[in-house]
Amino acid sequence: MARLIITYTLKPGVTDADYQAWVRDTDYPVMRGITRISSYVNHHVTKRMMGEGPLPFTYMELFDVPDLDGFLAEDMGSSAVQGILGYFMAHAENPDFLIAEDIT
Repeated sequence: MARLIITYTLKPGVTDADYQAWVRDTDYPVMRGITRISSYVNHHVTKRMMGEGPLPFTYMELFDVPDLDGFLAEDMGSSAVQGILGYFMAHAENPDFLIAEDIT
């Protein structure tokens, strides 16, 4: 199982309230409807537990993807994912797309 992790901040002028409404109303239903995604949660990062200074990002998305190769080959190019990705890229600043695997 792979985990897709996306970290980012919002672009200037994009409000947390508007973005979070889109996540709940559009992003969650579409992305959670993809069979190759077993879990998807978007997190709003609000503060550090330890240390000081500005946050490196204010949003973190976590996806569990049992079939990463199938997701990348088939689902990423679908109109559903491309529609979500288009909105996301217009509103997210400096997104970092990471793939992690469990240590077993």
